[in-house]
Amino acid sequence: MDDVMELLGRDDFSLLPHMFALALAYALAFPIGWNREREERSAGLRTFPLVAVATCGFVQAAESLTVDSPEAMARIVEGLITGMGFIGGGAILRLKDSVKGTATAASLWVTGAIGISVGLGSADVAVMLSVVTIVTLWVLSPLKRDEGEREEAGKSQ
Repeated sequence: MDDVMELLGRDDFSLLPHMFALALAYALAFPIGWNREREERSAGLRTFPLVAVATCGFVQAAESLTVDSPEAMARIVEGLITGMGFIGGGAILRLKDSVKGTATAASLWVTGAIGISVGLGSADVAVMLSVVTIVTLWVLSPLKRDEGEREEAGKSQ
């Protein structure tokens, strides 16, 4: 194992901090995925935790390469943000006079931000992003349905 680490140019091998960070990213994204799964959206229980783990993993994997260059880490984060926008764009569908999937797309984007935050060591930011997203999806969802029902009732009169 030491030979492998020497070839990689690293003399430290510590799984525990990375396992903790990846587990935290997974745990913070799981309720978001559960909500999207319950709502029968295109992305759900498997997708959201994987997005958080992947973004966290990219940041952590790049740590040793970017330790002396904050600009390099900024470029990596910038690429992740762009990639999350691309994935979210795939969740949006335009059907005749309506657009579907914007909440799922936004949820994917914020889940990427959760993973990035954990990866950068800002667990407090990640927790707040998760809480705000969960509250938005669970608490505001019934309000949106009520508004939709009122619009439908108005159209039929």
